[in-house]
Amino acid sequence: MTDLTEKQKMLAGQQYNPLDKELLQEREACKLILKQFNDCQPNDHKQHKKLLKELFNANYQTWIEAPFYCDYGTNITLGKQVFFNTNCVVLDAAKVTIGDHVFIGPAVQIYTAIHPQDAETRRKFFESAKPITIEKDVWIGGGAIILPGVTIGENAIVGAGSVVTKDVEKNTTVAGSPAKIIKKQH
Repeated sequence: MTDLTEKQKMLAGQQYNPLDKELLQEREACKLILKQFNDCQPNDHKQHKKLLKELFNANYQTWIEAPFYCDYGTNITLGKQVFFNTNCVVLDAAKVTIGDHVFIGPAVQIYTAIHPQDAETRRKFFESAKPITIEKDVWIGGGAIILPGVTIGENAIVGAGSVVTKDVEKNTTVAGSPAKIIKKQH
């Protein structure tokens, strides 16, 4: 039986060491691209598009307002016509899948990383991660926080400032901390 690399463990949802050399190098490479992206002139659409392609396989109809932050970029999959407003953070230690026509308000934070509850394990710098899926036609209000392992169903709305701790059904509006159903659309 072969041992898994720390990256393979990370992507499999197992406990891994984020200080692993390969993972550190990938995060550093991502930071360099993000630095260029975040410093890019607002009207330099060609450079903007080029950097998004380097960061993750972004569709030409994707728009991300700077500044934007993520850990790897390579673990983020975007559908068509995805919009991130300014100052969003995606910690993509696990897969983050975002469907078509998703609008994400300013300062939204999407976290896949899970830190151990046991202090002794935390001291050893171990963590794990769970994927997040945001299906098509979702709107996430400014300042919302999406926690690890959550799926937000098609045509759902997440109210500004909400903390989403569990799955959101399709055609549902949630708000609050923790987010609760406030309306079901038909």
